[in-house]
This record gives sequence, C-alpha cells and structure tokens, in this order.
Amino acid sequence: MNSDDYTVIEGTPSILGATWDGSGTNFALFSAHATKVELCLFDKRGRREIARIPLPEYTDEIWHGYLPQVRPGQLYGYRVHGPYDPAKGHRFNPHKLLLDPYARELDGNLRWHDATFGYKVGHARADLSFDRRDSAFVMPKCVVVDPAVTWGSDRRPTIPWAETIIYEAHVKGMTALHGGLPDQLRGTFGGLADPAVIDHLVKLGVTTLELLPTQAFFDDRHLVEKGLSNYWGYNTIGFFAPAMRYVSSGSNLHEFKLMVRRLHEAGIEVILDVVYNHTAEGNQLGPTLSFRGIDNASYYTLAEDPRYYFDTTGCGNSLNLTHPRVLQMVMDSLRYWVEACHVDGFRFDLASTLGRDRETFNPDATFLDAVRQDPVLSQVKLIAEPWDTGENGYQLGQFPPGWAEWNDQYRDTVRSFWKGDPAMLPALASSLTASADRFDRRGRRPWASVNFVTAHDGFTLMDTVSFNDKHNDANQEDNRDGHSDNRSWNCGTEGATDDTTVLDLRDRMRRAIMTTLLLSQGTPMILMGDEIGRSQGGNNNSYCQDDRMNWLDLSDPAPRNAAFQTFLRDLITLRRTRPLLSLPRFLHDQRLDVTVAWLRPDGTAMQDDDWHNPDARTLGMWLHNGTQGLLTYFNSHHEDVTCTLPNPIFADAWTHLLDSAAGTLRLKSAPQVAPNQLAIPARSVILLEDAAP
Repeated sequence: MNSDDYTVIEGTPSILGATWDGSGTNFALFSAHATKVELCLFDKRGRREIARIPLPEYTDEIWHGYLPQVRPGQLYGYRVHGPYDPAKGHRFNPHKLLLDPYARELDGNLRWHDATFGYKVGHARADLSFDRRDSAFVMPKCVVVDPAVTWGSDRRPTIPWAETIIYEAHVKGMTALHGGLPDQLRGTFGGLADPAVIDHLVKLGVTTLELLPTQAFFDDRHLVEKGLSNYWGYNTIGFFAPAMRYVSSGSNLHEFKLMVRRLHEAGIEVILDVVYNHTAEGNQLGPTLSFRGIDNASYYTLAEDPRYYFDTTGCGNSLNLTHPRVLQMVMDSLRYWVEACHVDGFRFDLASTLGRDRETFNPDATFLDAVRQDPVLSQVKLIAEPWDTGENGYQLGQFPPGWAEWNDQYRDTVRSFWKGDPAMLPALASSLTASADRFDRRGRRPWASVNFVTAHDGFTLMDTVSFNDKHNDANQEDNRDGHSDNRSWNCGTEGATDDTTVLDLRDRMRRAIMTTLLLSQGTPMILMGDEIGRSQGGNNNSYCQDDRMNWLDLSDPAPRNAAFQTFLRDLITLRRTRPLLSLPRFLHDQRLDVTVAWLRPDGTAMQDDDWHNPDARTLGMWLHNGTQGLLTYFNSHHEDVTCTLPNPIFADAWTHLLDSAAGTLRLKSAPQVAPNQLAIPARSVILLEDAAP
C-alpha cells in the first residue's frame, strides 16, 4: 500500500495528536515554522514505511488531516520540512522520523545510532553540517489508540492533605524482586497492580503512592554505551504515553489504567513524578527525536545565540513554557493523566524552571497561574521540587497557594540534629512545626511542607546511618557524581558490618529519625524500602543502576528489619489517630486553639540563650488543646538526659506512648508516668500523652 491508497481530507486542528473517532483518525501537529508535514504510516512491526502522506491543511499553525482508513493500532510518525538554520534556531530535517508530542502510546524502543542526529556526528562544525540518513529504522513508533476503557465504579480516594502520608517508589524497583508475582509481571504496571504488592502498602499505612517518572523516556546514549541505563527516568520524550518498559503485554495505556484502578480500590492515591522542564533531546549536540525537528525555536528556550539552549535544568535544554502552544501541550498532558487515567496528582521535577521568565522565577508565572485557575488541575495534589540548576533557582516556600513543596531543609535539619551537630534546636523546632517561616504565606497550610529525610536522590535511611561518605563507583564517574553534603553518620563503621553494637545503634538512629518525621507537622514522605532497611551500598546517586541496588526485596526481612517495619507501621497508626500531629493550620494561628510550649530538660520554657546554646541537644515540645496534650522529648545526646515533666492538664499522670530507643510504641495499654522526672535515653524520642478520661 502506498500514499495513493489513502484518502485524506481536511480534518480539524482543534484536537492535537492522533484522535480515533470510531470511523477514522484525525492527525494534528503544531509547528509554527515548518513548510510541510508528512504523516508516515508503518507496518504492524514498525519496520517498513508503507505510506507517506502530506497533511493537507495548515490552520493557526496546526498541520492537520483526517484519514478514514486509519484505525487503532496503526503505527506512525512524522517528517517535518523547514529550514535547517541553527543560527536562527531552526533544526528541521525531514530525514529524521519524529515522535508525535501528543502520542498516547509508543511501540518499540530507541536504538542509538548516529542517524538519529540532525547533523553529522564528529563534524568540525556541527551547526553547519546536515545529516541525510533516515532514522526510522532505529526509532520507536507512535500508536493510534482507542481511548475507550471501562472504569466501572472507580472512585478517587481523595485523601485530605492533612491526612496524607506519601510513599515514593519506582514501578520496577517495587516489583522486580517480588516473589509473589509471575515473572512477566515483575517490573511492570501490572505487577504494581497485583494485590500482593498493594497489600504491603496497605499494611504499612501509607495513603499516597508517588511514582518516579512513568511517562515515556529513553536511556541516554552515554549510559547505554557504558552498560547502564536511565533507571530513574528523568529523561522524558512523550508527555502523554506511559513508559514502554513498564508494560507486561498488550496496551501499555490499559495496563497503566488497571494499576490506578487497583490502587484506588485499596484506598491509595497515585501521584506521578513528571518532567516538564526538559526533554530527552538534550543540548545542541543531542539527537533529533521529536520537538527539535518539529519546531525547535518554539518548543525550547534558546540562548542569545540561537544555536544554543538556555538551560536551567542541567540536562541540556529547557522547555519554553512561555509559548502558548508549548504551555497548551503541558496543560493538555496534565489534564489527560487526571481525566483519562484518573491519577490524583503530580510531583514536578525541577519546578523552578516551570515558573521562570528566563533568569527570574515568578510565583505568578504563566504556567503556575494556568494551573491555579484550571478547574481540573486545581483539584488534585500538586507538589513542586522547588529548585533547578539555574541562577536564583532555589525557591523553597515561594510557590503559590495550592502547591506543596519538597522541603529539603527539613531533611538536612533532621539528619544534622540526629547526627549530633551543634546549634540545631531552632532549625529543629521550625521543622517540627511545618517550617512556618517558609510556608505560612498567602493562606497556605502546614501540608505545603512535604517533609522527608530520604528520597530517590541521596542515601536511603539505612545508608544515612551506615555511611559517612558516598560510594558511587558503580556509576563509572570516579565517584565524582552525587552530592557530598549527606549529613550522615556511619555509627562507627563504614558500610556493612556484623558488629551488634554498631547495628543496635543504627537501629536506634533509624527509629529516632522516622519518629521525628511522623511526629512533625506537615506532609510526611517515606522512601520505598526504608521500612525494611533497603541499602544502596552507599550510592547516593543511583539514577543509572537498574539492578538489585535499586530493587526492593520484601522476602523474609532480617529480624531487625522486620521489627523496624512493625515499629514504622505503628508510628503511622499513631499519627493517624492523634489529630494534634497533623493540624490543619500553623500553630501560631489563633483560630487553631492549640498551644505549643518549648521546654528545657528542667521543665521550664526555653529562653533565648537556650536556643542559641551550641551544646544543647535536647528539646521538649508540648502541644495541647481543650481535650488532649502531647509531650515529646527529642534527645540527640550520646548520653541519657533526665527531664522534669510538667504537670498534665487533663489526667492525673502522663501516659507513656512511645520510646524510640527501646522500639516500643503502645497505642492502647500504655503505662502511666508520674509527673516528675523521666530519663530520656540517648539518641531517642519519648512521646507522652495527657488525655481526659
């Protein structure tokens, strides 16, 4: 079959992408500077181009056409004609097969070859060379999809922010080693949809699963050549398509939707980690895979010299969200995942780039304003990673109302306090109260602070208490990658050990750190595997390691880790049953009717000199309202500290709920403590309750 065998009519520019309407398929592609757009159809295996059809109409910078013969399952791509003039920002090359930015599904994977580059690789002046090799034979193909799916009675859990407990995970990492799954489901959306996996999350007590990037992405060429991969997935190429590598069989779109539905049935929300700040095409020496060849000058923010990119991501390029069609693409993508795929929110990678007008971050930037006013997106959870690599990129606390933010200062403070660093009490108090100095502005609430001590980027919890230094040799960058300021302590021995004294201390430190996290105001986030002591061997930048370093093994945890998992489950239950631990307003808000007092070990109120005492490592926090009080002591000293307890208000004696040093947490039959002195063990948290009978 050739192009003459296809009927093509005008179609419509109103819906971008390939849209099946039950009778045929409408194709529409934005390009402001192209001179011609050809739709390329491929056979079922994606190896042979069976037709090349010029889109007949050009309306409002949209190229479009309707083909009655094209049905779901058809593989396709584009060739876009126009000037190849890097000096003016144009990099059109019709010899390169291009992916549709709106493709709902991709078939196959990218095979790295010099033919994917628009210029001649190795040429002395790359910007003056032009490569005429056809790249179709190494490119994945877009798929026309039938969007119909039966959601049945699917309902969003709609967890209130104040009750949210996030679990950050990786689709493959969560399932690759799960012994209860068939081999074909391990590492896939289908595996994550399996009751055996979901049951672990339910028993742990988390409410919200935050998945590392699941939108279509490619492995970087330099990683592939080293035998590595872009495991984390922060290299997006398709903002509407699920990643092909996480599909067990059949339609990756349907398998993704099944995963969401199964998690919803278990009462768990799904948040996607999304990368709208850059694409997999990299800098001016990168490949031509999609956006660069469709309209480089529109999709990307270019430097003063248009041959180069204005890059605030450290990944070679930045999407140009000030362009209305690029902004539309991102907004359409977000709404698609919410409306068609039922996801419950997003975590935005390097979100400062999304709020930039080149050098300047603006909390009322076009994209941020567009999300705030959108009737769909304003109703889901929105989390910013509030920094990028550009000038003035660190913007913690500066995002607008409706947004939560990853609070890395919380991480650094909690790690430093438990490590025993001096002068940490003021920062600790701020962290325990949702960093109000950062977030209490424009009517924002405590949940805006997403508190974490570990995330995919950095040490795991076990490694935080097992290593003083990073050990990233497996990344093949001579241990130069990854940050060096880890605020970690190996408890006396670097790495793995059989020394029970060291292991006992590490267990104590783990319990103290996680207790702090779950007793803090704000939204807690837990890293996949921290509940059972997952270690990356000291690698704090495991982005390229698709192996057991990153995979979660839930089978038969060691007794120490099994005990820690039980402790963490009880901590989560404690948080969910004590409203004082997740207040809807900041503590100084008079409408809250909650009092907070900060106590010295002798039971009296902290004074200015106490806050600035570099040797002080014990802090009491007393919260109470009209019916209940919670008294918490945090002691990072290497020795026990005796504290004088204040008199309870509502009961005759304090009830001893938690001792992190001993690993005991009593939710029902807790012993009582007379209102006098109490020894707070070294490196521990003690929680006491005062409640009316």
